[in-house]
Amino acid sequence: MSHDLSAVVGPDGWVTWEALTARVDRKTVTAWLDSGRLLRLHRAVYALPTAVTDWRTRVEAAVRTCGGVVSHRSALALWGLIPPGGPVHLTVEVARSARGTTGIVLHRTRALTDSIRRIEGLPVSWVGRAVVDCWGRPAGMTRAELRAVTIEAVRRRLCSPRELRYELERRPCLPGRAALVELLRLLADGCRSELEIWGCLEVLRGPGMPPFVQQRRVTVAGRTFFLDAAYEDVLLAVEMDGATWHGSRVQRKRDISRDALLGTIGWQTLRSGYAGMTGSSAACRSEILAVRCTRLRLITGNGVR
Repeated sequence: MSHDLSAVVGPDGWVTWEALTARVDRKTVTAWLDSGRLLRLHRAVYALPTAVTDWRTRVEAAVRTCGGVVSHRSALALWGLIPPGGPVHLTVEVARSARGTTGIVLHRTRALTDSIRRIEGLPVSWVGRAVVDCWGRPAGMTRAELRAVTIEAVRRRLCSPRELRYELERRPCLPGRAALVELLRLLADGCRSELEIWGCLEVLRGPGMPPFVQQRRVTVAGRTFFLDAAYEDVLLAVEMDGATWHGSRVQRKRDISRDALLGTIGWQTLRSGYAGMTGSSAACRSEILAVRCTRLRLITGNGVR
């Protein structure tokens, strides 16, 4: 008897051994495997070749066959913070064995249910838990990549520095904890990129620099902007422009329009690029101080005829 392999496997593209052998005999299954028409996806889970190469399908199959919650770097991929790929990371209750199988890495925890969210029906660790989990167990990610993920999660408002700090406080022995504490402090202050962190530490908080406000909210003509750094006493905004984002023609036009709109309510914008800020912090500080001094004289009337 001839069987339609796709119909036997089903619309998901994968099937468990039990379900498969309930529909066809083992001899037929062996023939499909030997010919490469059917492949082993996980232990006791088989799939069509097209499904094996699809990471999202592998995640779904792992969850439905092993239970648990998608976590660590797999959760970060589902949240759109890193590209998908690699083994599927799942977190299970501490009573479960942490012994995984090919393509699946299992982690155990005593606090599983309080962190579960759902993305397209799949149970997944909420983004703050996934960030902290990966910080302690990077699974191939570099420290720079982990910093970038943490910053991006906060920038996109997927979680806040306060929420991340709460997760961190639950993990007093987390490897690299001190570095994450410092990063969260800077994010809580308002930094939203590595350039802003550099600018904050090396330029704006440098010797002789006056106090400033980060992520100052300004609304003008019905539009709301957040200034990287603001000297409110002289209405001076300092914007730190990354080479990748602000280097595009479209973004430069948006920056010009934004600066002009802020100017209608008295704000002057001083933009510092990546090369200038990282190449000569002292020169950047001097420029900011000079512009601030000029603004102060204009506002107070001292030295103006």
